Amino acid sequence: MEHILIVDDDQTFSSILGRALERRGYGVIISSTIEEALKSFKKHKPSKTVLDLKLKKGSGLSLIEQFINIEPSTKILILTGYASISTAVEAIKMGAKNYLCKPADVSEILATFDENLETWKTESKTLAPATVNRVAWDHIQKVLSENKGNISATARALKMHRRTLQRKLLKKPYTN
Repeated sequence: MEHILIVDDDQTFSSILGRALERRGYGVIISSTIEEALKSFKKHKPSKTVLDLKLKKGSGLSLIEQFINIEPSTKILILTGYASISTAVEAIKMGAKNYLCKPADVSEILATFDENLETWKTESKTLAPATVNRVAWDHIQKVLSENKGNISATARALKMHRRTLQRKLLKKPYTN
C-alpha cells in the first residue's frame, strides 16, 4: 500500500483529506507539527507528502530538504491558504513537486503527483496565469506575513494608507 503523509496543523482539514485518500486506497499518516512530521517521515518513508506552508510553530518549507535527504524519491506537494509567488518559487527550488492553493479537492491533490499532468492542466483553474489582482494580493500577503500580521507596519512598508490596506484585505484576491 502506498503511503501519503499529511502535515497540517488544521486537524479537521487533515482528517477529512485523510479519509478521502484512504477511500482511494492510500495509507495515510497525519502529523500536525514539524517534529511529529519528521518522526513520521523517517518511520514510514512515504512516497508522497502533502505539506502545509504555515504551521503553528514554523514553516513547512523547512521540511522539504530534510524529507528529500531522507527519501530522495518522495514527491512533496505544498498546499496552503497563504499562497504567494515567492513561496511557490522557493518551494519548487527546494524540491517540492508542486504548489497548490487551498481549497483543493482530492482529485487535484492526487493529480499534482501524477507524472503526466497534461489532462489536469487543461481542466484546472489553479494552474491558470495569475491576474494582476492576484499578484498584488500575494505581495500584500507576503509583506503582511513579514510584519507578523501588523496592519500598520504593513501599510507603511507598502506605502499605502492603513484603511486602504484594510479594505484590500477584506476583498477576495480575484476581485477588482
